[in-house]
Order: sequence, then C-alpha cells, then structure tokens
Amino acid sequence: MLIVPVAMAVVGYVLFRRLLFDLVDEVWDDGDTLIVKNAGVEERVPLKSIINIGYSLLTNPERVTLTLRDAGPFGKEITFMPLPRPFSFRWPSRNPIIDELIERVDQARRRTV
Repeated sequence: MLIVPVAMAVVGYVLFRRLLFDLVDEVWDDGDTLIVKNAGVEERVPLKSIINIGYSLLTNPERVTLTLRDAGPFGKEITFMPLPRPFSFRWPSRNPIIDELIERVDQARRRTV
C-alpha cells in the first residue's frame, strides 16, 4: 500500500531536481551584460564571457543553460527559463529570445577579438 506513494514521491523528486531545482530566480538583459539573481545574490555576466548557450526545445518549461568562461557565485553554468514564445505553427522551433541572445553573444565575442 505504501509502495506506490513512495515510488511517486521518488519520481517526483527526481523530476523536480532535474528540471527545476537548478533554475535561477531571474535573468535580466542589460545591454552588454545579463543580470542574474538567485536567492538574494546578484551577478552581472558580460555577454563576451559566455562560452555556450544550450537550450531545450522539447521540455516544458523551456530551459536555457549558459556556460561561462569563469565560474561565478552560481558556478560555471546558469540555467533559466526564457519568456514564453509567441504561438507558432512551426513546432518545435526555437524561441526568438534564444536566437537573439545567441546573435548578441557572437557579436560581443567578435568585438573583443
């Protein structure tokens, strides 16, 4: 009788840990930097210090993972959810916010070279 609720609790914990526990509270765009806030701690991440932008198309909520050149208060990876994309008949398609961020990071890297 207790096996099913315990199994559901374990599966729920694993899903929450995998999909939600590593998300930061807020990420704001500030021109050439991103302002990242989590649990009262704030970090400014220059776009040129982002090595890679990973994203998931088939998860709900969508997730974006920034891999940084140097570890900061949140570590070497910062994961967040972008704003929901506008409705599109092309599914799966990338969120336009992600496309814009990829372009801006590439431009920031080119300016420093």
